[in-house]
Amino acid sequence: MSDSPSVLDQLKQHTIVVADTGDFESIREYEPRDATTNPSLILKAASQEAYASLVDDVVETAKADDVSDVDELMDRLLVRFGSEILAIVPGRVSTEVDARLSFNVKASLAKARKLISMYEAAGHPRDRILIKLATTWEGVETSRVLEQEGIHCNMTLLFSHAQAIACAEAGSQLISPFVGRILDWHKASSGKEFHGADDPGVQSVTAIYNYYKKFGHETEVMGASFRNSGEIKELFGCDLLTISPNLLEEMQNDYESVSEKLTEEKAHASNLEKIHMDENAFRFLLNEDPMATEKLAEGIRRFAADVRKLEDLLSSKLNA
Repeated sequence: MSDSPSVLDQLKQHTIVVADTGDFESIREYEPRDATTNPSLILKAASQEAYASLVDDVVETAKADDVSDVDELMDRLLVRFGSEILAIVPGRVSTEVDARLSFNVKASLAKARKLISMYEAAGHPRDRILIKLATTWEGVETSRVLEQEGIHCNMTLLFSHAQAIACAEAGSQLISPFVGRILDWHKASSGKEFHGADDPGVQSVTAIYNYYKKFGHETEVMGASFRNSGEIKELFGCDLLTISPNLLEEMQNDYESVSEKLTEEKAHASNLEKIHMDENAFRFLLNEDPMATEKLAEGIRRFAADVRKLEDLLSSKLNA
């Protein structure tokens, strides 16, 4: 054990740490302020023996209430997981809208409002919940409406400057740019390795952070989807970072001295130009960016596939 602070302790001095997991024990161990979930994380947790009793309790309660709709059961499970997490973290939990609704504003609004009403019925105020939406144009428009209703949004599957600007102009509470998936695409397309400040995912988040701070956007930037702790070290100073338990553990056992990389002073000194993002500009700029286009589509497909797997798991229990 070193007398020096760990990298994780140093990070907490500059950045709000968020646990990227549905695993309650990991959340307790690393003491993040917030926690974020998605269908893949909930599926992983729900499939573990440690959470079998929680899932079974949700199913049995639904049976007692004569619920036979798997969609309703899914909502109950998401809110139950979120409620358990809120009992551990002092801040917020993110709960994701079904990825299959990513191109449907009306259905996304209905789902978000229902989830918030369920949380409120369970005694959790809406300011502790972030509704996660894929950053399609429809997701941006959904966020614009929800934010006006006091329902705050976490814009996920975000890979480009255009997506980030659209979210800021819509007044979204928070964005989650996917650092690691940006890196994955550039490694696969170029055949090259990237490290430190040369990492394209790090560069993307740095540019977004600088743009927001320079032009006074209040939307929070939360780097996500990290492949290694080096990416995290390059983003010290970002508003928030959501980090998986394995990387939290690695940083807790790392005693390197790390300095703040992102600051408002550097942002104001950057030479970025202000851009307005309407629907036409958004769709064109996204189309011009093959990485963002491909990773957004792939992310929606993956989340939708895991939603279906989770539905199958719940359906089998419901009909058992």
